[in-house]
Amino acid sequence: MPLEEKLTTNAASAGADDFRRDFISFCVNQGVLKFGSFVTKSGRQTPYFFNAGLFSTGSALDQLSQFYAKAIIASGLQFDMLFGPAYKGIVLAAAVSMALARAGRDVPFAYNRKEAKDHGEGGTIVGAPLQGRVLIVDDVMTAGTAVREAVSIITAAGAVPAAVAICLDRMERGNGELSAVQEVRRDHGMDVVAVATLDDLLGFLQHSPELRQNMAAVTQYRATYGAKSHA
Repeated sequence: MPLEEKLTTNAASAGADDFRRDFISFCVNQGVLKFGSFVTKSGRQTPYFFNAGLFSTGSALDQLSQFYAKAIIASGLQFDMLFGPAYKGIVLAAAVSMALARAGRDVPFAYNRKEAKDHGEGGTIVGAPLQGRVLIVDDVMTAGTAVREAVSIITAAGAVPAAVAICLDRMERGNGELSAVQEVRRDHGMDVVAVATLDDLLGFLQHSPELRQNMAAVTQYRATYGAKSHA
């Protein structure tokens, strides 16, 4: 079935859970999601590792953008355009805008440069003017730094940061009791939509004979470092 036909079905149906499971399976097959023993940037020992930078072919990016589009449409978010924070968010915003267009939702997108251009059109924003309700598209959210920078850019332009869309919500505490996603909701009053969460990953492992042996370690990690409430 073409993407646009799939995305116009009832978003509240069981298919919403299906695409999350399909996304996790896709990440495993792409080598983006791995299991073993890893050390995160914060120094935590983790039994799984997610590297969105490994979505590095045209086909993989196309499939990834379709999962984003499904999650965004299923969420019912109201927005007028997309914004991709440099650097990973640039290609994601462009790809997701194309997936949404194929689904019948054609919206503008923009992204920022890390350094202002001092010739030609100049400035730090490329693409459509930032206006209306802006959906920020990025890969993952660790400390929320990229989101805070994006919010500053969007509000400085007179637009409204509407929400954030990410690949995977690790549901993991930062320095305090809240996760980065919860902090964004608290500090900016924005919703955060993830294609999948750590709870979705645990559900996937439970029903995966090949990977079920990793479930105990991931469950323990969730108990040790997970945010206590993720409402």
